[in-house]
Amino acid sequence: MELVAGIDAGTQSLKVVVYDPAARTLVATASVPLELISGEDGRREQQPTDWVAAMRACFSRIDPALRTRIAAIAVSGQQHGFVPVDAAGQVLAPAKLWCDTSTTAECMQIMDRLGGAERTIALAGNPILAGYTASKLPWTKTHRPEAYARLATILLPHDYLNFVLTGQRFCEWGDASGTGWLDVRTRTWSKDLLRATDADRDLAACLPLIAAPDALFDIDPAVAAQLGLPTTVKVAVGGGDNMMAAIGTGCVEEGRLAMSLGTSGTLFAYSDTPVVDPAGAWAAFCSSTGGWLPLICTMNCTVATEQVAKAFGFSTREGDAHLHATSPGADGLVMLPFLNGERTPDLPLGKGVLAGLDPTNFSPAHLYRAAMEGATYSLKYGFDAFVRAGMAFDRIVLTGGGSNSAAWRQLVADVFGLPVDVPAQSEGAAFGAALQALWAIGRAGCEGASIADIARTHVAVDPALSTTPDPSRAPAYAAAYRRFLQYLDAVTPLQRG
Repeated sequence: MELVAGIDAGTQSLKVVVYDPAARTLVATASVPLELISGEDGRREQQPTDWVAAMRACFSRIDPALRTRIAAIAVSGQQHGFVPVDAAGQVLAPAKLWCDTSTTAECMQIMDRLGGAERTIALAGNPILAGYTASKLPWTKTHRPEAYARLATILLPHDYLNFVLTGQRFCEWGDASGTGWLDVRTRTWSKDLLRATDADRDLAACLPLIAAPDALFDIDPAVAAQLGLPTTVKVAVGGGDNMMAAIGTGCVEEGRLAMSLGTSGTLFAYSDTPVVDPAGAWAAFCSSTGGWLPLICTMNCTVATEQVAKAFGFSTREGDAHLHATSPGADGLVMLPFLNGERTPDLPLGKGVLAGLDPTNFSPAHLYRAAMEGATYSLKYGFDAFVRAGMAFDRIVLTGGGSNSAAWRQLVADVFGLPVDVPAQSEGAAFGAALQALWAIGRAGCEGASIADIARTHVAVDPALSTTPDPSRAPAYAAAYRRFLQYLDAVTPLQRG
């Protein structure tokens, strides 16, 4: 029986999962950590060669007998990254990542050339926010002129791994919509955005072919041999990690709301039509399955809780005990957890803030709760924009590392006032990539199952992890959220300069 594999190249690690569709179970998983290169100017970069080495290491840890049964694979990758390659396919510089805020000035320059943020949204559906790929091109032109001069193709992280696997340069609608260059309504590159980014060259010539969501490519035989895979393996188009997590959580039809608690936090919902906000309250992305994926992204989620745990010398595995030792609202302590700048709310130069400290709440447990609550309130801030736009949901599907915390699951249920489910497969993005590969080979074989059918069949929730809101806590969390918004209003003028 054929197996499918999903590869997820994230910020902290690269993971590979192998899924048996007949048994409906993961038969292998492997993970390798990745190094992050940071700079005081906001630079956050990685070496693409590290992703390739990690991918090879992951496959080497999987039973060779299982590898020979893999029929198709797909790649999930962190969105917005900028991988410049030359005509020969050589990487010209470290990849600038989604959490890189060194290009904030370039974001404003691009939008100013178009007439401002609202005009930019009118043209392509999204503003150019800190971290989006578009701003990284003019930064490279200024700071890495040698790389700019030799630039032949701009690839996203998942595009680059697809290039390594197939030798072909292609992208897909979902991840491409996170560049800032794609007109999400027509799903074509925007000439206006490209010209505003760089009027000195034809950027369209640097962008790869946009492949259909169910397209399949042949694996490079030499790479197949290196990974211990059959040369008959097909490579599906994959997508950005949020798009693949949407598949892995079953968020591929309307009415579903998924939340990911990872290094960054995300909240997304599937739509059959483009969902663009004129003020840019959310990212108007395309999905990787032929639809659209309105998405809220915060740049600081588990990074906040991990930093507090590290500062006080305990493990996040002990975090739930700290939550149970404190009360909702952290006895008045509020954290704005903007350690990496922030996208929701839009404060790319923002910094973390602790407010409301007093002798009763100045403790590791209170700070840990304040970090977890602050990360959750940032997502609630974005969720409120969805609700104001008329979107309605009856539950949340939770994924990402934070979903392993029973206390965080309960916190989300209480703050949002919605039941919370957790998929049985915890690696949502990698699992979603495997399911996209399964869908694509099924389409190629004329089986015709829709991606929604695939999700209904293979995405299951773990009933032991489901949580419902506790009404007794609602007033305390509502008051704490109001305090969060008040402090946010107070510091926003300072953090916007």
